[in-house]
Amino acid sequence: MKLQVMYFAWLRERIGQGSEQVETDAATVAELVAELRTREARYDLAFSDLSAVRVAIDQELTDLDASLDGAREVAFFPPMTGG
Repeated sequence: MKLQVMYFAWLRERIGQGSEQVETDAATVAELVAELRTREARYDLAFSDLSAVRVAIDQELTDLDASLDGAREVAFFPPMTGG
């Protein structure tokens, strides 16, 4: 499946781009992250501490075990802070 994958804040800085089209066979967000980490060192670094990464599928907050079935977009970002 093709997904639009978006990266925000320090994830974008470490990976070097804000978004990309990804062709994947991953069934869950965790599997997608595992695939991305094998691409290059910059992806591995960006996803090295998953406790500091939040995820949304089609603009709905979810977790790493979430299914990608029917997903069009996955966004990765650091935890949000209030203010």
